[in-house]
Amino acid sequence: MAGLALTALLVTGQGLAQTDTMQYANTPPGLRPYGRFQIPYRFYFNVPQEHRGPGRDKPAPVGLHEVPIGFLGPIAGSRDSSYGRRMLQGATLAVEEANARGGYRGIPFRLVIRNDLGLWGATSNELVALNDAGVWATLGSIDGANTHIMLRIALKIDMPLVASGDTDPTLTETLIPWLIRVSGDDRQTCYALVLYAHELKGYRRVAVLRVNNRYGRVGTAEFKDGLRRLGTPVILEMRYAQGDTSFTPQLERIKQAGVEAVLVWGDPQEAGRIVRQMREMNMKQAVLGSDRLVSPAFLDLAGPAAEGTVATHLYHPDLDDPVLHRFNQRYRERFGESAETFAAHAYDGMNLLLDAIRRAGLNRVLIRDQMLGLKTYRGVTGTLVFDPTHSDIGPIWMAEVRSGKFEFSPTPLSDSTYHTRTSRRQNGRLDK
Repeated sequence: MAGLALTALLVTGQGLAQTDTMQYANTPPGLRPYGRFQIPYRFYFNVPQEHRGPGRDKPAPVGLHEVPIGFLGPIAGSRDSSYGRRMLQGATLAVEEANARGGYRGIPFRLVIRNDLGLWGATSNELVALNDAGVWATLGSIDGANTHIMLRIALKIDMPLVASGDTDPTLTETLIPWLIRVSGDDRQTCYALVLYAHELKGYRRVAVLRVNNRYGRVGTAEFKDGLRRLGTPVILEMRYAQGDTSFTPQLERIKQAGVEAVLVWGDPQEAGRIVRQMREMNMKQAVLGSDRLVSPAFLDLAGPAAEGTVATHLYHPDLDDPVLHRFNQRYRERFGESAETFAAHAYDGMNLLLDAIRRAGLNRVLIRDQMLGLKTYRGVTGTLVFDPTHSDIGPIWMAEVRSGKFEFSPTPLSDSTYHTRTSRRQNGRLDK
């Protein structure tokens, strides 16, 4: 299992000590909050939240001619539309293949599509519209803030949700037991980048240059916290706005700070320009990046300056895996382009959802029980491993630009050597 079992002493309210095993977020030992100083009084997010409401005995409808399934994503009118379009294509392929296999007991599935414009509160209205359309479960969406609000509506209307494109690490911390996430999140990305930068490369002076929105603010939090816990806090944090094309003021500050590496966190359009401008300014610092940098758009905009950039990726698109090969071939034949992370995870998420419906029948609570009862799930992106908040903590990958293309390798999270070294720091035995 990819999840790292962290055993710790839990002191209960009655003063009794007990041993508790916590797998939440696959946190490396050296990055546990306050781990060097004290034992936590209580652990959170280590026990799945139960659904104790009614509905399991509600009979399935009869006389159906189709089984509607919801899709909610930014497919038009949004900066994230390119992500949403690919997410929709992955979900569509999964539904088409399921119907070719007989659908639900001979009844075809039908995808009901709603657009997420990314406006505050509008996403919730779209979920209500899907509820009115009679969908049995919904896959979506991408924007962290809007998905948070949508999740609260799902709690009110008993709507099972599958998140395949939202990497906000706080999403499953709401403990609303109607959501399962089928991809790694920004917390996993940050852990991998912290261990790579601090343990493998030995960087001690790191700057952050991030997009000035929730994705940048929440996404980089564990990176900054992780370096601080290892005794080398981020030297400088600078921000930019989506759509910016010049980053000279921020890069001048970073250049003057004398850092060894820069974490660039944002979409590939700005990130590609940032890296190119860094090299034009004769900045030699190593470049680290979030998973969104693993994109043809980044390589095109950065050009030769992209060489050596190291980012994470939430699956290995070139892995020698027959299941992945078949998916890639079918996706290319159906849509005329190569699959990428939003498409692949949406495909996995939709298949997980449809499998749950086949097993549970047409009852939302039972569908929820099937989905959130999973410990692992085998998809085209690999084996998904779910922590107690129902978020995937399965393996993610490092992606480094070499000779103009991304090459993939395991992250330090997969290497027990790094866990041992950070654990020694946790216990006060600092390695030299």
